Amino acid sequence: MAYKSDIQIAREAHKKPIQEIGDTLGIPGADLLPYGHDKAKVSQSFINGVQDRENGKLILVTAINPTPAGEGKTTTTVGLGDGLNRIGKKAMICIREASLGPNFGMKGGAAGGGYAQVIPMEEMNLHFTGDFHAITSAHSLLSAMIDNHIYWGNELEIDIRRVVWRRVVDMNDRALRQITASLGGVSNGFPREAGFDITVASEVMAILCLAKDLADLQSRLGDMIVAYRRDRSPVFCRDIKADGAMTVLLKDAMQPNLVQTLENNPAFVHGGPFANIAHGCNSVIATTTALKLADYVVTEAGFGADLGAEKFMNIKCRKAGLAPSVVVCVATVRAMKMNGGVAKADLGAENVEAVQKGCPNLGRHIENLKSFGVPVVVAINHFVTDTDAELQAIKEYVAEHGAEAVLSRHWELGSEGAADLATKVAELADAGVANFAPIYADDMPLAEKIQTIAKRIYRADEALMDKKIRDQLKLWEEQGYGHLPVCMAKTQYSFSTDPNLRGAPTGHSVPVREVRLSAGAGFVVAVCGEIMTMPGLPRRPAAETIHLNADGQIEGLF
Repeated sequence: MAYKSDIQIAREAHKKPIQEIGDTLGIPGADLLPYGHDKAKVSQSFINGVQDRENGKLILVTAINPTPAGEGKTTTTVGLGDGLNRIGKKAMICIREASLGPNFGMKGGAAGGGYAQVIPMEEMNLHFTGDFHAITSAHSLLSAMIDNHIYWGNELEIDIRRVVWRRVVDMNDRALRQITASLGGVSNGFPREAGFDITVASEVMAILCLAKDLADLQSRLGDMIVAYRRDRSPVFCRDIKADGAMTVLLKDAMQPNLVQTLENNPAFVHGGPFANIAHGCNSVIATTTALKLADYVVTEAGFGADLGAEKFMNIKCRKAGLAPSVVVCVATVRAMKMNGGVAKADLGAENVEAVQKGCPNLGRHIENLKSFGVPVVVAINHFVTDTDAELQAIKEYVAEHGAEAVLSRHWELGSEGAADLATKVAELADAGVANFAPIYADDMPLAEKIQTIAKRIYRADEALMDKKIRDQLKLWEEQGYGHLPVCMAKTQYSFSTDPNLRGAPTGHSVPVREVRLSAGAGFVVAVCGEIMTMPGLPRRPAAETIHLNADGQIEGLF
């Protein structure tokens, strides 16, 4: 059987005008700001007007650690949302926007796949509604104003050796990780070391995704620490007087983007922090608004459950007062075989033993997720090469860990293939058995929070922090930041900091390379191992094969 490509399926989709999608949610046309015919932003006035409604049930989709075999977390998120609507539930999905860096690097699109996609696919994976450009511009404005303040006399007495605000660009460009700025003489300012992160790692991105409205956005922007004086006292964004203009640049970007699935069900796509270097969740404003508009809201958190789901629970839910009713953990037979030691080229052959050998990675995620007090369902994302014996091996393993694994064929069949999964998820959500709680308290010391995640989630022996890092954490506690959660920046490919260590490793340690205070976003970042906040391109980046065909259509992006 010949299968159509994701882009073929997306181009053949029957899209409804975005106003019709808004109608299904009760959003008047006047409260939609259209970007073409198939996407629109939802006005803040409408969002404010629905806040007194009851909340629907929140469903988180997460996954095992990613492998080159592919897991299909976004595809499952979309399929589950469509499946819930198919069985008669009022549901919508909330996912993140795609970064240009990975699209031109190696990850590819971020809108689902097969017959479980969000459309318009091409626009979503490129410039979309310009939110990332607005975030990059707002971040860059602050960068320029900091150096401009220093140039014109440095009234705030910034120690130029202690400017901690890095620049950003939404592209994988390793050459910019560490730079020297302001070279070229007196007219260009004072030379200093600087560097770039990718836009999705910007604190501005995190703030946009955690702020509840424009006033909260500006307050958080003002709280960002950009530099320190010689006496180590902090200099804030509001001291530079950039917070107002940054809010102006972010005014439209703050509004959630409404689009649709292939089956014309509503979806919010908003915000895009990575889960390996940031907190990995779509915006709070999109999620909380969706909960007022639908009975079931399906959202996802980036990469594996050790990163995205942990941050969803400990950061997003803590900050926004949210509590998931169910967690769906996505796994595939192929990925289990890779965790069991099978090479990617050999994944097509049946190998039940390798599946069983790879299942401990899934088992650890199930245990971790349950520790938050939320019931877990495993979604086996079906591939045509899966055999009955391999599928049964996963089901039996999951049952031994006190959960149920449900085969889902949404990639091939859309909502029809996700109906069984949707039925199980709705059943658990309606049972009200969740008793959610983060795994550490606000008043726990920052170093202990890092240790708690390293030991309880990664199953490490310890997190290694030298005296300089421990002293820095203590100083932030003395300055009133000790109540903040921690955001671990770590490789997505392993529970450890070694990306090649698959499965469920033990006996390892988590070296913390540096810590960063995101005072506006409201968390402390612990940078672990060799993880980079500015990725690089692979040897053969996807950009080499992306082009326009003779009909003006994009080729090579998916």
